[in-house]
Amino acid sequence: MKKALFIILAFALVALAACSNDTTSKVNTKETNESKEVNLYTARHYDVDDQLYAKFEEETGIKVNVIKGEADELLERIKREGDATEADLFLTADAGRLYRAKDAGLLQPVSSDVLDEQIPSNFQDKDQMWYGLTKRARVMVYNKETVKPEELSTYEALTDDKWKGRILIRGSENVYNQSLLASFIEINGEEKAKEWAAGLVANFARDPEGGDRDQAKAIAAGIGDVAIMNTYYFGQMLNSEDPEEVKVAEKLGVFFPNQETTGTHVNVSGAGVVKAAKNKENAIKLLEFLSSPESQGTFAEANYEYPVNESVEPSELLKSWGEFKEQDIPLSALGENNAKSILIFNEVGWK
Repeated sequence: MKKALFIILAFALVALAACSNDTTSKVNTKETNESKEVNLYTARHYDVDDQLYAKFEEETGIKVNVIKGEADELLERIKREGDATEADLFLTADAGRLYRAKDAGLLQPVSSDVLDEQIPSNFQDKDQMWYGLTKRARVMVYNKETVKPEELSTYEALTDDKWKGRILIRGSENVYNQSLLASFIEINGEEKAKEWAAGLVANFARDPEGGDRDQAKAIAAGIGDVAIMNTYYFGQMLNSEDPEEVKVAEKLGVFFPNQETTGTHVNVSGAGVVKAAKNKENAIKLLEFLSSPESQGTFAEANYEYPVNESVEPSELLKSWGEFKEQDIPLSALGENNAKSILIFNEVGWK
């Protein structure tokens, strides 16, 4: 009887151990799966980005799950999802939007010697909540037939009467323009910034409409003579598969304003690790990969963006435009002054 009881007990222990091992196996498998992915919420929509994600997957074995959308919509989604969010990394254009994410408490600080080595401190958040990955300048482009480059000088000079009915720029709802004005608030103060905005409105060739490319096309159509646009858009137009876009861009010149004063306005695309990230380490690895020399070179060559990694040179096209002096302000100011910018735009009638 005792022997039979012992045998039954032994079988029960073996079965229990098997169940335990099976459960452990499932848990380990789940942990392995979690450690092999990163969920990226991105407002960027370029083919080069997708190519880099594929390269990252190939090199690390970490799957990049990409969720694309408009920046503000993605921020609202992360807020709404709260601690249950799947987002590990938030990537967007414009330091102003990165500031919004930080200010809303959606990001967490990151410590990485690799990031500190690859990204200069002036392109990092002071609390290490986000990191710039690519850089662009907001420059003047002009009709080479009607404007001589020596006629151009500063953003402020575009408010002169000589430019009345000749200036083109997109609308006040655009975050690039909001950040441009925010930089003027930081450098010159609110009153001077308001004077500039009002003066530019007085010189508009038309009410603002469309994106940066549309401003360039309006110059070619004879609607205006000078537009303010981001460098990478102009680079994309010069290398477009659409021959009409190439024709437009070839009629235009590039001018970097304020070289003798405060410098040309620059902004970034950048990313931050989401506060509720389930795959934080993988998110950091992706950040490190995107700021590596190889990735930075790809951004520069394929999308005509300036690298933030100082060991990487700009593309030949960007170098052909020459070196330029940049505004020397903390990029956080673009977010801190955003609300003031919007108020000024409304006050001066910038549609």
